[in-house]
Amino acid sequence: MNFKVIAASVLALVTAGASAQNINGAGATFPNPIYSKWFSEYSQLHPNVKINYQSIGSGGGIRQVTEGTVDFGASDVTMTDAQISGAKVKVMAIPTVLGAVVPVYNIPGVNKELNFSGDVIADIYLGKITTWNDARIAKDNPGVNLPANAILPVYRSDGSGTSFIFTDFLAKVSPAWNSSPGRGAAINWPVGIGQKGNEGIAGMVRQSPNSFGYVELIYAVQNKMSYGSVKNASGKFVKASTDSVTAAAAGAAKNMPADYRISITNAPGADTYPISSFTWLLIPTHSTDPNKAKALADFLGWMLDHGEAEAVALTYAPLPKPVQDMVRKTIATVK
Repeated sequence: MNFKVIAASVLALVTAGASAQNINGAGATFPNPIYSKWFSEYSQLHPNVKINYQSIGSGGGIRQVTEGTVDFGASDVTMTDAQISGAKVKVMAIPTVLGAVVPVYNIPGVNKELNFSGDVIADIYLGKITTWNDARIAKDNPGVNLPANAILPVYRSDGSGTSFIFTDFLAKVSPAWNSSPGRGAAINWPVGIGQKGNEGIAGMVRQSPNSFGYVELIYAVQNKMSYGSVKNASGKFVKASTDSVTAAAAGAAKNMPADYRISITNAPGADTYPISSFTWLLIPTHSTDPNKAKALADFLGWMLDHGEAEAVALTYAPLPKPVQDMVRKTIATVK
């Protein structure tokens, strides 16, 4: 028996076990499809690093990472000054991709793609527009035979970046919505039924005739749901796509602040989709575990070099080149 070989094998196993990293994160459901793909691919390339992610909503992601219960968070809503100053664990927000929130609907007998003005969407959730054949919906959809059925609005019941993006847009285009309930990750919805996660809204709208909701684009595509075009700041109805989301980010790429806190809802431009947004990973500025910080920094570099190229296939838009260049410099500070 070759004891040197056995000893070397044991040592290799011990060393591998000692260097293995289990990195735990939680947060937004909006980017969960692409994060799941990225984390899986990265772990396959780096067997000693396993990234576990819980899709619990942006509010939960911000809470858990700033309390130090996870190694990183994820959010579609930028942290407020109060959240930043009150955090037990200080974090940096790093943009990863861009996506779109789309209005989804289930209207029996209506298979055409519908158009929605922002003020119409707001008034559906304010309870002012209650039936599908309302004159204002009909005006945006000439020639469509809309039924007189009552609309069932569906909204997010959890603290949600998707809700923030959606209500941020509504607050910009509807004075009534801006007054109340306003924008936020968790608001008091005037009417409708709440569901948890993008998955929850998608499931409820799919199974509920005459329902109306909002989800990240990939959830509508994967579930083969009907989703509408939305009137942008130029007065044009635009359907969500990687191109129309990229168009919405064009101005932001030139004016991105150092902390990446920026809103691109209702962005100018004839070809922009108006309910678009960046999504962010929340990384501790000073990790208690240098090995985990190194692994996260390495993952972020891989994301820029390889992951961004996979965004379009999952209906997300990659970061504009100037933003990628900024992010690369930020990654160098992760420690």
